[in-house]
Amino acid sequence: MLGQRYELVEQLGQGGMGTVHRAVDHRLRRTVAVKTLSAELARQPEFLSRFQREARAAAALNHPGVATVHDVGEDPADGSTEPYLVMEYVEGRTLSRVLDAGPLPLAQAVDLTCQVLDALDHSHRHAIVHRDIKPANVMLTDAGTAKVVDFGIAKALSEVATRLTGTGVAVGTPAYLAPEQINGAETDHRTDLYAVACLLHELLTGRPPYTGDSPFSVMHQHLAADPVPPSRLRPELPPALDAVIVRALHKDRDGRYPSAAAMCAALTAAAAPAPEPVPAAARIPAAVPAAAPAAVPTPTALDPRAA
Repeated sequence: MLGQRYELVEQLGQGGMGTVHRAVDHRLRRTVAVKTLSAELARQPEFLSRFQREARAAAALNHPGVATVHDVGEDPADGSTEPYLVMEYVEGRTLSRVLDAGPLPLAQAVDLTCQVLDALDHSHRHAIVHRDIKPANVMLTDAGTAKVVDFGIAKALSEVATRLTGTGVAVGTPAYLAPEQINGAETDHRTDLYAVACLLHELLTGRPPYTGDSPFSVMHQHLAADPVPPSRLRPELPPALDAVIVRALHKDRDGRYPSAAAMCAALTAAAAPAPEPVPAAARIPAAVPAAAPAAVPTPTALDPRAA
């Protein structure tokens, strides 16, 4: 029981930052998801205060593609503090689980990516950047829609990156890190667009744009290598889709799309099927038949004109 309110029922997943449980909120009598953060994070006083601040900011987001943040708190455990985040419980699977079965059909991959971009467009307009978009942080609901989770955590992590790296806790996932994150430079909403391009590449091909034997190899490629166009790995994909992904993966933020909405519009246009050519014969207008002359009525005995 956390905070004398949230009963942890079932573990749903575990990662470097903490563990996620399905839980019951006994005060409101509803099912929620509770993320308890690792002991390493709990030892960082700066992280706790920033985590609470960012989680409360994320709680202001109201969008169907964003998993709602209900509460944030700390629970005393064995003389230490265990921070936790309470979120909307989403019935479904993470995209990382979905990808276990292989790449997605083009239409589904584009649709889910645009749903993620729409959620990010909402958060960006509220000055909240996710900073850790990846398949494990996007849920595919049982209704077939996408929900982005873990808003607020990545920024708090990035602000204490130096300390956390020393304790071995990864800040971000190398396969989805933008060059500015690797260099420790300033990040903004276009950092999320870079990660979305990595996500889309994996949804279409089954692998992110950069892979390697070590995290350092992958990060070096983010900084210096050109991405492999998806159509080279899956030839039936339209080349226009390559251009969208390559632009979003530009090393310089200024070379990427200016907004999530702009990227979604470009992606939708690139994935649209090409119009079928119209046969030449169909383009020649058919001759218009001459109108028949109007019939002149024949006078009858009842017609005064008959006289």
